[in-house]
Amino acid sequence: MKIILENENSDFIQRVSDFVKNEKIDFWDELNLSEQKEIKKGIKDLDNGKRISYESFLKKIS
Repeated sequence: MKIILENENSDFIQRVSDFVKNEKIDFWDELNLSEQKEIKKGIKDLDNGKRISYESFLKKIS
């Protein structure tokens, strides 16, 4: 990323820009419906103030 940001070669910058614009894969579309549902539920829980500490999360998954 640093190399891209510091690069002043306009051809290089254009090629990187074209590559990014043409990249059409969205990770969301790669997820199955169950995974999408769980993520949406997690976001809703966070929006509603339902949170646990990182330490509690680590204990829960161990």
